[in-house]
Amino acid sequence: MPFADELIGDQTARALIAALAAAAPGNGWPSLRTAAGDLAGRPLRERSDLLRDGLLADLPGGYPELAATVRTAAAGPLPFEGWLIWPVTGAVAARAVTDGSGTAFDDAMALLAALTGRLTAEFAIRTLLDHDPDRALAIVATWTGSPDEHVRRLASEGTRPFLPWAKRVPALLDRPEHTLEIIGALYRDDSEYVRRSVANHLNDLSRHHGDLVVRTAAGWLAEPDRHTPRLVRHGLRTLVKQGHPGALALLGFAPATVEVTGPLIAPGEVPFGGELAFTATVTNTGDAAATLAIDYVVHHRKANGTQTGKTFKLTTATLGPGERLSLERRHSFREITTRRYHPGAHAVELQVNGVRSGWADFVLGSPAG
Repeated sequence: MPFADELIGDQTARALIAALAAAAPGNGWPSLRTAAGDLAGRPLRERSDLLRDGLLADLPGGYPELAATVRTAAAGPLPFEGWLIWPVTGAVAARAVTDGSGTAFDDAMALLAALTGRLTAEFAIRTLLDHDPDRALAIVATWTGSPDEHVRRLASEGTRPFLPWAKRVPALLDRPEHTLEIIGALYRDDSEYVRRSVANHLNDLSRHHGDLVVRTAAGWLAEPDRHTPRLVRHGLRTLVKQGHPGALALLGFAPATVEVTGPLIAPGEVPFGGELAFTATVTNTGDAAATLAIDYVVHHRKANGTQTGKTFKLTTATLGPGERLSLERRHSFREITTRRYHPGAHAVELQVNGVRSGWADFVLGSPAG
């Protein structure tokens, strides 16, 4: 994944200033230039917020003035796309909320829809959703019929309950029925770009509303197109890892009679940054064929010495009566930005159709030096 300075860094800030200066040549954009020089060492969202605030400080008028400048820049000859759009859309949403009028709110929603294809307006729309969820959701619902796939995707992605990098909107967490109507209009969309967002949205909803998500997915499978089964599998992935009976049954993973051997690990100590290697076998001891979702759970050591499990997908398979499946996996403990590893006692176990079995302890070594 690119680093923050590769996405919103000096080059992005210079492009933003140039495009805005061409749109408003009498403005020196001093606050924006100061913000551009203060990006180093900051995380991505903070960089965007800093440029947004600089833009707002340099355009102290009302919403109409800011919207006019943004539209002029968008229609101008200089590049006005890519990651510079994030702070721009953030400024549009913030100034519309400050304005407080329905006219500004509705125009900001339209402007975000117009800009979303240049990067995305999914982060900025959260400000408007939080300010007036009913008004915003009513507008978003109309976007599901847009001829522009970017706008249709914005309808789904911008209203995701747990959108990465974005602020939480309580109304989206508390009222899942509203966004289910939106993604229900999009699950058979012609665009893979849109359908992938719908699947991720459904997966987000499953974190708090598992049974509702399973009922929704069942309804979609009752009226599918050729893409629906794949979309549903992706949308139910977290429930499957959690062993949710309804999700497993809907995807064909019924309770099965199996014998699990393992996981068997080698070695018992994994060097920090190294790999855990393990093997296992699963045998269908029942009288009928069994379709299996086979996952594994790594129990990571926390800073306080306790352990917390994280489930990883291993494979799916259909085994006939008496058939045996041999499994082998290498799990990396390479340092990554999204997880901090703590040396000491860890464990791994298997999960077959939601049922955990086997347990193997191992030790993660200390970092070199």
